[in-house]
Amino acid sequence: MNTFVRRVIAACVVGAGVLTACGAPEAPHAATVVESATGVASRPPTLAPGPGGLTPVFERASRARGKTVALTFDADMTADQGPRAAAGERFDNPRLIRTLRRLNVPATVFMTGRWAEEYPRQARAIGRDPLFEVANHSYSHHAFTEDCYGLPTVPVSGMRADVERAFTAFRKAGIAHPMPYFRFPGGCYDHRALKSLSTTGVTAVQWDVVSGDAFATDAGAVAREVLDGVRPGSVVVMHCTRSAAPATEEALRTIVPELRERGYRFVKVSELI
Repeated sequence: MNTFVRRVIAACVVGAGVLTACGAPEAPHAATVVESATGVASRPPTLAPGPGGLTPVFERASRARGKTVALTFDADMTADQGPRAAAGERFDNPRLIRTLRRLNVPATVFMTGRWAEEYPRQARAIGRDPLFEVANHSYSHHAFTEDCYGLPTVPVSGMRADVERAFTAFRKAGIAHPMPYFRFPGGCYDHRALKSLSTTGVTAVQWDVVSGDAFATDAGAVAREVLDGVRPGSVVVMHCTRSAAPATEEALRTIVPELRERGYRFVKVSELI
């Protein structure tokens, strides 16, 4: 992790005792209000803006938070993949969602707006299930930097609009309370991208454990990557797309019981921030 990213992450100390101090300024979508189990309305936790007001970046929680781990799933679909979906390619993974429910595992789903448009019933069901939270993974799944895994690039002038368009797609699908978190497609970002999104009020969420599930067919190898990498406060990146990550659901059936055996508790990203 480079010095610039460390400075951004360090802009806010992560901990339950400083959530109020770390609240980001209100913005059109960051001001989402959710109702807690006690019926009291509250705003989701976010990090304070980084140096110069840049979008803050969250990678993992302090180990002092104990044996907690957040499993996150990217529901990827790029803006131009409609014809592939129409031809039968599946960018969803209902079985994975069913397994998370069966195992009672909270999770954060980083969803593209195009995915929500393609699978509105699934998007709505995930968004309304208290076990999950939905966060923004852009509308187009185009990269916010150059040279990002071969993805097309969003121009700087269109970055904020792409994020806002995803939130609009969520609302149309029936997701009432998307979280004010954003994951850069491919995890690629730079100073320009952080500056472009600074007025949206989102916290950018990265990860410290790469599952390696993208295009993997060996569920055992995916499980080992996660189990070897998880530490207290970790954020694990996985995928919720059948065609691009066919082994993920099977890997979960190994990962979840093993981490619980080690004493880990599964949480959503909002609990780690």
